[in-house]
This record gives sequence, structure tokens and C-alpha cells, in this order.
Amino acid sequence: MSVWDELVSQEATIALLADAVEAAHGRGENQHSMTHAWLITGPPGSGRSNAARAFAAALLCPNGGCGECQSCRTVANGSHPDVTVLNTQQLSIGVEQVRDIALRAGMSPTLGAYQIIIVEDADRVTDRGADALLKSLEEPPPRTVWMLCAPTPDDVIVTIRSRCRQVHLRTPSNSDVANLLISRDGIDPETAGHAARAAQGHIGRARGLAKNEKSRESRRRWLQVPAHLKGVSDCLQIAQSLVDEATKNASEATVKLDEAETAELRQALGFGTKGTRPKNAQAALKDLEKQQKMRAKRFQRDSLDRVLTELSTWYRDVLSMQIGAVDIDESTDGLINSSIADQIRAAADATNPSSTIKAMSAIIETRQALDFNVAPLLAFESLMLKLYEG
Repeated sequence: MSVWDELVSQEATIALLADAVEAAHGRGENQHSMTHAWLITGPPGSGRSNAARAFAAALLCPNGGCGECQSCRTVANGSHPDVTVLNTQQLSIGVEQVRDIALRAGMSPTLGAYQIIIVEDADRVTDRGADALLKSLEEPPPRTVWMLCAPTPDDVIVTIRSRCRQVHLRTPSNSDVANLLISRDGIDPETAGHAARAAQGHIGRARGLAKNEKSRESRRRWLQVPAHLKGVSDCLQIAQSLVDEATKNASEATVKLDEAETAELRQALGFGTKGTRPKNAQAALKDLEKQQKMRAKRFQRDSLDRVLTELSTWYRDVLSMQIGAVDIDESTDGLINSSIADQIRAAADATNPSSTIKAMSAIIETRQALDFNVAPLLAFESLMLKLYEG
């Protein structure tokens, strides 16, 4: 077993990173392939964070990433003292978070040869946070390695990416994702193949679909949305139900965490201690509440984004049939949603490629609207009306 095993379909990237590890360990032919800052990019679900963690483990492993030693195991489970991971469940990473991790970056390694800082959501760093990050990249300590993860290089400001060596991951193939689900998670081949095709290279989404019947049922309902848009009233009702569902999912995912965080903060502030009045306690609690609301908002947006993703697969299949890229009389292999091929053919016959392309454009516009903080209900009402009007 190797630390690279879960990076599926990434042979070129593995070779590049392994070469850097050899250079870092004083081995290999290219002694200049290791650097202090890396920018790992790739589409959602391609394994950016996994690549960063595997790279970190390999740098700290005496055997270059065996996957079995204590160093590799502690990096994998998040307990290695020389690996710090910065991510966020909120909409952005602020300057204070970056400053805190920059202080960590300035420390000497405890056990290994390097102090490694992984920023999983570098595209969410605010402008002020980017300024603080840039300073750390410009004046790196000799044994510190930064690993920034983002969907594309353009999602990171040019002054930061110019100081990083860039590594790009490709979308994993459906067969590789299915094989990973079978070998790692014990999923039966039929379910693994269906989940991999539906997820279109997103490893995390494929795993969620394969292991969770509720996720598969939600996806089936979302794919039926176009067929139920028969009037303006339907459009508004469906938009409301989708937003309500996303809000409920966000609440279920965060309520226990919110309660635990609030209780912990109240205890730390001394609430309930006889004879004490915590200074600035209300301000601290309001700040926590604000952060929790931002986290819930991100969870809601992520849930709505999954709806948009599934709708886009429906219209992609319809368009593929309309332009003759797929003939289901011969094979449904070219369809993402092959299990409902007859419904897709009926939709393809009832419309034309122009209207399908307009629908796909409307989905993209809705995603952009959510990125610009348009109210989710307004964005989805507009989308449903556009899909109905064709």
C-alpha cells in the first residue's frame, strides 16, 4: 500500500510529486524539483486535498510514502504535529485565520524534516487574507512547505500563484472511480459503476451516492424536476421545495455542531460560574452565531449546487440524444442517466437542441447568481421559469 493509492487517474501528477519527494530526500536525478510552495488545482472531486495529504505524508515518510509507517498513518488521520490543514465550512477564509496559520508556518518541525501547511480552500481566501498569505510565501522559513488547493489557477490571485509550482489534476475516469469504490469501500460492482457514472469523476459524490440510499433517492427526484414543470405555479412550488430541502439539509448537518460549539464557548467564558460576569461575553457569542450562520449558508449553497449538477446531467443527456451523439437503440453507455433512457428520449423528441442549450445556460447562470449571493429562492424561481419556458 502507498500513500498515492487513492489518487485515481492521476499518474502524471503522482510521478511529478514523487520526483519532488525524491529530491527532498536527497535522492533522484532532478535535485531542483522540490520547492517551498505548491498550488494543486483540479475540478471538484478530483482529489486535490488527497493529493496534498499524500504529498505531505511522502515528504515526512523515511521511505517516501510507504503508507504503513507511523508518520504516514498520522498524516492520514490528521494527527501529525508537523502537518497543519486549513479549511473552512464557511464562505471564506479571513485574514485572522491566515495570520494564525502563518505563525504556525514559522515554527520548526517537531518530528519530521518539514513543517507542512495545507490550505484546502485557497480560492476562498479573502483579499486581506491573500495579502497575509503572500507575505509568508515571499519569506518562507527553510523547512516549511505550503500546499494550496483550488479548482483552477485563476481562482488564486496572480501574485500568489506566481510563487507556487503548479500541479493540475484531471477528472478521474468513471472506471477508475468505480474500481476505487469497490476496492476501498467494498461497494458491489453494479452500484459502484452507477454511482461513478452519475458523479462524473467526483470521487466524494460517487462515494456518497454508493453508500447512501437517501442520496440516491434525492438524485432521482431532482432528475424528475423538468418533467413536472407544467405551469408557472409548478415552477414556483418546485423552487420553494428545493430551497426548503436544502435549508433542512443544512440545518440537520449543523445543528448539533452549533449546540456543541455554543456550549463550549459559554463554558470557556464562565457562564454558570457563581458570582462571575464574563467580560465581552455577548460579543463573543454573537460572533460565534455569525460564523455558524455563514456555515449553514455554505451548506445550503452546496446542497443547491448538487441539484444544479444533477439537472445539468439530465440536459446533457437530452442534448446528446438530440444531436445524435447517443443512440439508445444501440447502447446507453453514452448517457450519464442510462437507467431513465426512455424518459430522456421522450424529452429529446419533445424539444430541440436550441432550447436544451438555453436550459443548460440557465443552470450555469443560476450557479453564478448563487456565487454573487442572490437569494436562493429568487435564483431558483428564475431558473424553473426559464426551464419551463424553454
